[in-house]
Amino acid sequence: MPHEIAPRSGVAFALDAGQRLSVIDPLGGQVADLLAFNRDDVGEVISAGRTIDYASRIYLTKGDPLYSNRSNVMLAIVEDDVGRHDFLLTPCSKEMFRIIYGDAEPHRGCFGNLAVAFAPYGVTEDMIPTAFNCFMNVPVNGDTGEIKVLPPLSKAGDRIVFEARMDLIIGLTACSALQSNGGSFKPIQWEIG
Repeated sequence: MPHEIAPRSGVAFALDAGQRLSVIDPLGGQVADLLAFNRDDVGEVISAGRTIDYASRIYLTKGDPLYSNRSNVMLAIVEDDVGRHDFLLTPCSKEMFRIIYGDAEPHRGCFGNLAVAFAPYGVTEDMIPTAFNCFMNVPVNGDTGEIKVLPPLSKAGDRIVFEARMDLIIGLTACSALQSNGGSFKPIQWEIG
């Protein structure tokens, strides 16, 4: 039975090497920010830069490894129903809601939710990098490099499955940004197998 993350919230949990993590979009059109830290040394963290360098592309899917800042494989994508995820944009934050949307009382966003979830593991806010944004649809203009955030392509029940290549602490959210989720907030489910 999958665990459920309520809209606009997040969790952190342990994932052992060899275990598989399924991230499920139960209703469709919802982004989930995913982070991974080495459980034995939280100085080692998932790295968009290293992963994109080694893949030589920004859209990652089944068969692609996700690397750490130390060039070690942390996770491998073993199943993917959607095939479009983002590894460019940082977790939404209180500051982002204030700067981009002009919110007078902004939500703490995925960044704040991840910071709270990771605190018991010794991870501080300054240690939180760019997340692997499951189901997030960010096309890039090939000529100008301009990005757009469009509604996710995921449909109800779609999933992406990762296999851990080391003992990890995983952070996972049900994204808090309206633009990323096509104007609504829905839950995300996760399951370890």
